[in-house]
Amino acid sequence: MTLTNWAGNTTFQAREVHHPTSLDELRRLVAASPRVRALGSGHSFNHVADTTGDLVVLDRMPDLVEIDGAAATVRVGARMTYARLAPLLHEAGFALANMASLPHISVAGSVATGTHGSGPAIPGLAAAVSGIDLVTADGSTLSLTREDADFAGAVVAVGALGVVTSLTLDLVPAFDLRQYVRVGLSADALDEFETIMSSGYSVSLFTDFRDTRVWLKREDELTDPGWYGTTPAEAPQHPLPDMPADSCTAQLGVPGPWYERLPHFRADFPPSGAGDELQSELLLPREHAVKALRELWAIGDRIRPVLQISEIRTVAADDLWLSPFRGRDSVAVHFTWVKDVVAVLPVLDLVERTLAPFDPRPHWGKLFTRWPECPDDFRALVRRLDPAGKFGGEFTRVLLGE
Repeated sequence: MTLTNWAGNTTFQAREVHHPTSLDELRRLVAASPRVRALGSGHSFNHVADTTGDLVVLDRMPDLVEIDGAAATVRVGARMTYARLAPLLHEAGFALANMASLPHISVAGSVATGTHGSGPAIPGLAAAVSGIDLVTADGSTLSLTREDADFAGAVVAVGALGVVTSLTLDLVPAFDLRQYVRVGLSADALDEFETIMSSGYSVSLFTDFRDTRVWLKREDELTDPGWYGTTPAEAPQHPLPDMPADSCTAQLGVPGPWYERLPHFRADFPPSGAGDELQSELLLPREHAVKALRELWAIGDRIRPVLQISEIRTVAADDLWLSPFRGRDSVAVHFTWVKDVVAVLPVLDLVERTLAPFDPRPHWGKLFTRWPECPDDFRALVRRLDPAGKFGGEFTRVLLGE
């Protein structure tokens, strides 16, 4: 059977796909294979998880959810999705500080590629990791915590160091949020970008670089009827204006638990668009946000023919070596394209050239053509833990400059 990613634009080249059912089986498989990579939920749009060797999918490994209430942490197996994990945490009185738009994605894959939510003071999902366990090239296991020198290189690692088997995540007390959608944010309001994006726990702008709506997630009620010149949506909305909102999390200011408000989409519905899309995302230093966004507005007529929607979010800095947010507070500009690679690539090139002066970094799981410089410390870590390149592939070879 042909195996593709979620969007269907990448067909995996693996000679064999394995579904180990235990840690010992996984260790034996990794030790015996000359080339191997791990696949999470498949919600990537490039070859980050691809290999011509053996592909490992951990969907048949034992479930693991170990909540440590005293330490406010949870240890989870790599196969775990946020959709399955979040209700268990909430029932125990805990929460994750943030979530991505889709709860369907796996924890390990999200962390490895630098996935994030939104919030000016909230870093990406990988920043919640306080411990990581993986199977390395010789089949042995390696456990790292924040106290270890290699830890900051092992969390966002695009599968280049081994097969992650479990992660320990920091927790916060459970909390409720309200979600509002505001319509008609003017381009002139970009001058107030920082205050707008700081007006809630999590804030997203959805735009086609002509019309802009705001997804505003707050702990308290929004009482300003004319908030930044916008009007409230009269009914629930989908980020894609012509799509029904049945799959979206509750809006209209109705309070609910964090895991039913932070994602844009409900866990009990198929992911947005059902894969009929391509995605790119570029992360820029937040101090350049207004100027960079105005540059995109100026080329909006050239972007729109292949654009379904763009989402703009903010992400706080972290210290993880390969993180798109390493050392800088960021603005994330996400593009949901039509599913036509030939038509999209010239426009993506235009967007990358337009944003090049602002030092963009790509989301590792999305489409991009301009590679940032790989940090020397990460390159050295890969060579030390995987000297024969067992976990390498086309993606990691380009990343490492090999």
